[in-house]
Amino acid sequence: MPELPEVEYASRVLRRAVVGRRIVRVRVMHRSLEARLPPSAQRRMEGRTVRAVERRGKYQLLHLDDGSVLLAHFRMTGDWSIGRVRESDAPYARAVLELDDGTRVTLADSRALATLTLVDDVSAALPVLGPEPDDASFTPQTLAALLSRRRGAIKPVLLDQRVVAGLGNIYAAEALWTARISPRVTAHSLGPARLARLVRAIHQVLRRAPAARYSAARSGSRWNVYDREGLPCRRCGHGVRRIVQAGRSTFYCPFCQKR
Repeated sequence: MPELPEVEYASRVLRRAVVGRRIVRVRVMHRSLEARLPPSAQRRMEGRTVRAVERRGKYQLLHLDDGSVLLAHFRMTGDWSIGRVRESDAPYARAVLELDDGTRVTLADSRALATLTLVDDVSAALPVLGPEPDDASFTPQTLAALLSRRRGAIKPVLLDQRVVAGLGNIYAAEALWTARISPRVTAHSLGPARLARLVRAIHQVLRRAPAARYSAARSGSRWNVYDREGLPCRRCGHGVRRIVQAGRSTFYCPFCQKR
């Protein structure tokens, strides 16, 4: 699944392509998308100008000049493909926005799980989301308050978007390794020192993240623990282990990240 750096990068690509441009035509080519973006919504978008593009967590928000907002979420394999109207459709094209300058913006998605929804009230349409990791409000004190009633293990709790918006499986594992915190430790038990280390670690791993989809541009060799089961920890040399938490793989060093 695309994580926060990938979604942020996609938002920037989209922003460059669509802001200030008028939508000439909307095409939806998959029935699951049409259920969320029916023909009436498609017609409403046509003739509208895109005023801004922003990101909130893993959602991308296209603000139109009539006050409506197109909410996009990539889910597992969605991505934008930017081309020209005269070109043939991109592989796995699920929806297309044709713009007044001849640009074609395609939502490509091999698994057809991505969503597009036109809404009038963004605050009502979005789920409850926690602070953005790069926001000034994301501090050890804020995180302490969010974790104070959480009795579960810290790694699955960090994946709850109500705690940290946009943080995903890879970067949660990498941040816990960087902060020397066991993924099994109870979330509410983290004291000020470990919380401060964790916030710094989240900032650090996200700053290092490349601006491209990890599935295409990176390999497991760049990670410290993620997808490195059985390989030596880059810090201490002990073997990296894999466990399953809340249905997701967690990679960690049992020596560096003691409970």
